Amino acid sequence: MLRKKEVVYRNILERYFKGHETRFTQLELSRRFGFSLSTVSNALAPLRSMGAITVKHNGFELSDPKKALLYFATVRSLEKDIIYSTRLEAPPREIERLVPSGAVFTAYSAFRLIYKDAPADYSEVYIYLPGSGLGEAKKRFPPSSRPPNIFVLEADPFIGKNAVSAPHLFADLWNIRSWYAKEFLEALEMRLFP
Repeated sequence: MLRKKEVVYRNILERYFKGHETRFTQLELSRRFGFSLSTVSNALAPLRSMGAITVKHNGFELSDPKKALLYFATVRSLEKDIIYSTRLEAPPREIERLVPSGAVFTAYSAFRLIYKDAPADYSEVYIYLPGSGLGEAKKRFPPSSRPPNIFVLEADPFIGKNAVSAPHLFADLWNIRSWYAKEFLEALEMRLFP
């Protein structure tokens, strides 16, 4: 599950890339997520020190979205959120059709869903599920000793539906080792920063 500071970064970046929102307040972020003001302040400290945000008298401004996105990607740890992995001998599209309801796609599947395109072939499927959906995932995708091609990650309560947002997708792709992750990441970066 994303750490609280990652939830803060994701929200700021989602709002920027969706509606070019650049002005925020710590109090609003604190209330939105039920986090303490000190948690929000601590999350913002590295962004402030690197110049990604500028503190104003009544809040702060996102002054360098690319720097903030890259920081989010580097502090994100995808591997720590994997709660189950297995293998199913099926093409990715078939696996995607079999995921439990309530699953939120990330990585290659999310890119394809969001942009109706895939810059490369892929063979792995990554999904976020709440812990309550893990039993159903294990029924549909039984354990296997072969190298995994299905990765289930623990979802946070603020993740959204169907597919992760573009900033979240960027951070997740940044953390995947597959050779084709780089192709997806470059294609996403071109869409985010044309």
